[in-house]
Amino acid sequence: MPFVVTENCIKCKYTDCVEVCPVDCFHEGPNFLVIDPEECIDCTLCEPECPISAIYPEDDVPAGQEAFIQLNADLSQLWPVLTERKDAPEDAKEWEGKPDKLKLLER
Repeated sequence: MPFVVTENCIKCKYTDCVEVCPVDCFHEGPNFLVIDPEECIDCTLCEPECPISAIYPEDDVPAGQEAFIQLNADLSQLWPVLTERKDAPEDAKEWEGKPDKLKLLER
């Protein structure tokens, strides 16, 4: 069961999770991260590293965010692998916990 990056990551894009991933399954887009479900080994290391609780096991994705399962799979095929931590966007704190951010996702 792979892990999934969900809506709260949009426009926050903290990368603390990337550093602990032993298989480099994170991919970076302009304002969001995704996990490649084919690469994820379900090690559980990334979930507690996310400072905004945006990562969930596939079976525990919050209600209403199920579309992020397929979104992670699709975008991980398009976006480059990210293996090192980067600074979060300057306005990341302003976006934490805001609802309805899917429309802000840049592809």
